[in-house]
Amino acid sequence: MTTSRNSPVGLTAVVQGDPAPTVKPIPTPALSAGLLIAVLLVAANLRATLTGVGTLLPAIEQDTGLSASAGGVLSTLPLLVFAATSPFVGRASHRFGTTRLLVASLAVLSAGTVVRSLPSIACLFAGTVILSGAIAVGNVLLPTVIRTHVPGSKVHTVSALYVTVMGLVAALSSGISVPLAGALPGTWHSALAWGVVVALAALAVWLPRLRGARAEGGAQSDGTHAPTPWRSWLAWQVSFFMGLQSLAFYTAVAWLPSILSKQGMSTTTAGWMLFYYQLVALITSMLLPLITRGRHDQRFVAAAGSLLVAGGFAILLLLPSLAVAACTLLGLGAGVCLVLALSFQSHRASGPSETTALAGMAQSIGYLVAAAGPLLLGILHDTTNSWTGALILLIALSLVMAAAGYGAGRDRHVHVSTVARHHRRQ
Repeated sequence: MTTSRNSPVGLTAVVQGDPAPTVKPIPTPALSAGLLIAVLLVAANLRATLTGVGTLLPAIEQDTGLSASAGGVLSTLPLLVFAATSPFVGRASHRFGTTRLLVASLAVLSAGTVVRSLPSIACLFAGTVILSGAIAVGNVLLPTVIRTHVPGSKVHTVSALYVTVMGLVAALSSGISVPLAGALPGTWHSALAWGVVVALAALAVWLPRLRGARAEGGAQSDGTHAPTPWRSWLAWQVSFFMGLQSLAFYTAVAWLPSILSKQGMSTTTAGWMLFYYQLVALITSMLLPLITRGRHDQRFVAAAGSLLVAGGFAILLLLPSLAVAACTLLGLGAGVCLVLALSFQSHRASGPSETTALAGMAQSIGYLVAAAGPLLLGILHDTTNSWTGALILLIALSLVMAAAGYGAGRDRHVHVSTVARHHRRQ
C-alpha cells in the first residue's frame, strides 16, 4: 500500500523493493582518522569477550562441575541474546540517540565482562547475558554510525575494515585466553575478564563524542522513526543472507574439527585447519573492497561467495582427502559473505533511521538462525551417526544463501513508512 507524503497520518510514500529513488542526501564529512579509530574500537569489542570462552570451557567445566550440556548453553546463549535484543535497538536509538546508546552499551559491556569473571556460576551466566545484550546494541548501531558519518564511497571499505578488526581481535582472544589463564592468579576468571581493557578503551574514545550528541540515525534528527521493515521482501533477503552466512560460519567453527577428525585427520591437525579457515576468511574480508570498489550492484559477488561456501562443504562430503581445498573455499566464501551481509545493512537502507531498523531485523533473524544451526546439525549427526546428512543440508542451505544474496545484492533500497514524531505525540 502506498500513501501520500501529505497524508494526515504522517506516513511517507513507499514502494518496497523498487529501484532506489532520489532521496535528499545526508551530508557527511570526510572520513576522519578519529572517527575511523572510534568505529574500529567498537568493532574490536563485538567478539573479543565471546571467542575465548570455547577454549576455556574445559577448564570452566572441570573447575565448576558444569555439565557439557550447560557448557553448550553457555556458548549458544550470546547468539540467543543477540536475536532477542536486536529488534529493540532501533526504538531505543530513536529515543536516546545513537551516540548516547552506544556509549551506554560500552559501559554495560565493561560491567558485564567483570560480572562474568566473578567466582560464581550464576555470575558466569548472568554476566554473559549482560555483555551479550550490550554487544547486540553495538552490532546494530555500528552500520548506522557508518551510514551517518562515513562518505558513501567509503562505506563498503570501512565495513570491510571493521569486519577484519572484529575477526583479528576474536582470533587473538581465542589464542591468548588459555595462556592468560595459566599466567594470571585468577586462572580462567582473569582470562574471561581481559576483554574489559578493550571495552574501556572504546568507552574512553566515545565519551568525548557525547558533547552535543544528537540522535544520529535516530528519528529525533528529522522528527521521524523508521519501524522494522517486516513487509519488505528485500529486507527479508538481507536478513536471510545474514542468517545463512552466520549459520555456515558458526557451524564450521563448532563442527569442522569434528568432521575432519571423523574423516581420519588428527585432532591437532583438524584444529590447525580451523585456524587456516578463519585466516583465509580474514584475508578475504580485507581484499574484498579492492575487488568490488565502485560497484553498487553486488548480486553476482554475493552469489559467488555463497557458491564458494557450497563448494567447500561439497568437497568435505565427496573428496574429504582435499580438506585444504575445502577449507580454502569455505574461508573465501565466509570472508566475502560476512562483509556483504554487514554492508548490506547500510547500503540497502534509504537513510540512517532505516539503517537501524534494517540492521535490527537482519541481526535478530540472523543470529536466531545461527544459534539453531550448529545445534540442529549436531542432533542430525547424533541421530544418523554420520556427517553426511549434515553436509548435504549445509550444501542446500548455501545454495539458498546464494539466491538470497543475489536478491540482497541488487542496487535498491528497503523502504519503510516513517512515522512523524509530532503526529505520534498527538
